[in-house]
Amino acid sequence: MSNTKTIKITPLADRVLVESIDEGEQVKGGIIIPDSAKEKPQEYKVVAVGPGKLDDKGVRKPLKVKVGDIVLTSQWGGTEVKINDKPYKLVGEDDLLAIVR
Repeated sequence: MSNTKTIKITPLADRVLVESIDEGEQVKGGIIIPDSAKEKPQEYKVVAVGPGKLDDKGVRKPLKVKVGDIVLTSQWGGTEVKINDKPYKLVGEDDLLAIVR
């Protein structure tokens, strides 16, 4: 029996929880680039979304992204978090640059 607790997370307001999409090993000119020298991926899969922000009149504005969407975000935007020993990134909808279709 394991003492590991499974944590579920629901982002608040206009925040989105994303996980990195592993693009595999990058090779340039036949040279393998070590993980420590690689730029972090900017393509992520949406795994959870908040309910949206309230506008000035108290009406909730739903997010434009949904679970399962592939999105682009800036490398340094958002906050890196670990949930159930797996790395994720928590970003505001304003930090998302595009939805990949």
